[in-house]
Amino acid sequence: MSFLSRRTVAAAAAAGVGIATITGLGAVPASAATASLGPVHTISSAYIAPLQFAVQGGSIYVADSAASALFKVGRSAPIAHGPAPSANPETSGDLAGVAATRDAIAYTTSTGDHKDTRLTILSHGHTKVVSISGFEKRNNPDKRNSYGLVDADDVSSACKAELTAGHVPLSYRGAYDSHPYAVASLGGGSWAVADAGANDILKVDRWGHVSLIAVLPPQPLHITTAMATALGAPHCGGVTYRFEPVPTDVEVGPHDRLYVTTLPGGPESPALGARGSVYQVGWGWTHRIATGFVAATNLAIDSCGNIFVAQLGAGTIAEVRNGHGVTVASLPGVAAVEWANGHLYASTAPAVTGASGPGTIVRFG
Repeated sequence: MSFLSRRTVAAAAAAGVGIATITGLGAVPASAATASLGPVHTISSAYIAPLQFAVQGGSIYVADSAASALFKVGRSAPIAHGPAPSANPETSGDLAGVAATRDAIAYTTSTGDHKDTRLTILSHGHTKVVSISGFEKRNNPDKRNSYGLVDADDVSSACKAELTAGHVPLSYRGAYDSHPYAVASLGGGSWAVADAGANDILKVDRWGHVSLIAVLPPQPLHITTAMATALGAPHCGGVTYRFEPVPTDVEVGPHDRLYVTTLPGGPESPALGARGSVYQVGWGWTHRIATGFVAATNLAIDSCGNIFVAQLGAGTIAEVRNGHGVTVASLPGVAAVEWANGHLYASTAPAVTGASGPGTIVRFG
């Protein structure tokens, strides 16, 4: 997987300063507002990297990946801790996804080596811990996916040499990796988990049993000559490469339909263009409903079924229209979005993009 990996979380921690030294950000610039979403109000600026959050009634729960901790807005002490964060991307653990209902809070954690990943559910004073990495070790569902060069036998040896020199695998099957990055309530005590490392969507039922909902498909990209040159592999112009999908969020929409954002793996280069997508998924199937997003890290669905996508790479929020995203708000560093209480909420994490300032939780309208 790429981009939203332990490297990104560690970079956020290294770029940020201690929470105690962060001062209030104040109001988000009015330029971030749109006529459709309304003005922007800052709710909190107490976090470094609020890459995921959840709104339940009047409460907001924030997964600050830089601190590897879960917070409730308005309280300084964390509700829960994940594995210790570190400036070393290879060892830094994180607490990533969070979802909440009236009766429970669920959050995901990963160790830096991705060998111990979990979904933890807090409900009525009880704690249930479910091993997500255990399911991945036993099943590795995306082993059915073939990644890498398409028609590798027809690709020139010069191109293969360039890819090998850049440590890009020529072809491979989905291997063991687990980084549960998002969670959503399915009702009845069950949860959907988007595993960005395993490239799949899982169901965890009320008894803690884990089952597969769907594996996201490989993301093929035709490499143009210009792309190849920009990526330092000039002999690879004209080839097609299948990247990993990397699901970054899962949400439940109208009629209990599941929607997922993907952030394809691969080199983190503008040369590759806008490759993020939104999928609708069900038991054993996936259907892409929109594409062309720049670092699609999160999505939200309103009561009418309108889908909003956080584009971390562009610093904008897009609405899905006719299979593509239409920008509806500019919000630099936007990492996540949620729809609740008749409003769109968002979080920003400037440190993740190399900018300065604390992360924020904001509300439109």
